[in-house]
Amino acid sequence: MAQYDEGEIIVYQSYRKEIGEFAVKNQYFGAGFSLERMTWIKPNFLWMMYRNGWGIKEDQESVLAIHLKFEAFKKYLENAVYSSYHINLGISKGEWQTEIKNSSVRLQWDPDHDPFGNKMERKAIQIGLRNDFVKSFAKEDIILIEDISVFVKEQYQLILDNNLEDLLVPEERPLLFKDENLNKKLKLNETSH
Repeated sequence: MAQYDEGEIIVYQSYRKEIGEFAVKNQYFGAGFSLERMTWIKPNFLWMMYRNGWGIKEDQESVLAIHLKFEAFKKYLENAVYSSYHINLGISKGEWQTEIKNSSVRLQWDPDHDPFGNKMERKAIQIGLRNDFVKSFAKEDIILIEDISVFVKEQYQLILDNNLEDLLVPEERPLLFKDENLNKKLKLNETSH
């Protein structure tokens, strides 16, 4: 599930304020953002809200909606290796260990969550980027960085007030690629995703 069109896709991240403020002001990641470690992006809004506690967890108060070039996002997925081994990957554990060692992109499916943080049957994807991919993500792949922290706090207050009628969340839809091999790799044809 994601908010996207042919040119861009929105992913979410949360940071401490100085990283978020720099990114919004300069429209790339710099001050305080490490290019030396893996960064995780999430195209599913409610999964991100579960992860960052609706922006109230320490060092996650700056909630960003990052508009990425769709082709860059697709390139991440084409180069991704599952972060944990499963027999249904179609390769041996040894082959997977070699792939994971050499890969700069991780792919992980986690339970999606409803606005209250309850697990759903549907899965949400997160993608980890490092090395050249995190460098590309931090500058070249970005179309726009929006600070949505105030919006997130307003929506969280509605949840605390049990006022779901006024709750606003981004309109997301299933993402399928024209490349059937990529859909198969990502298991996008499976009903749980």
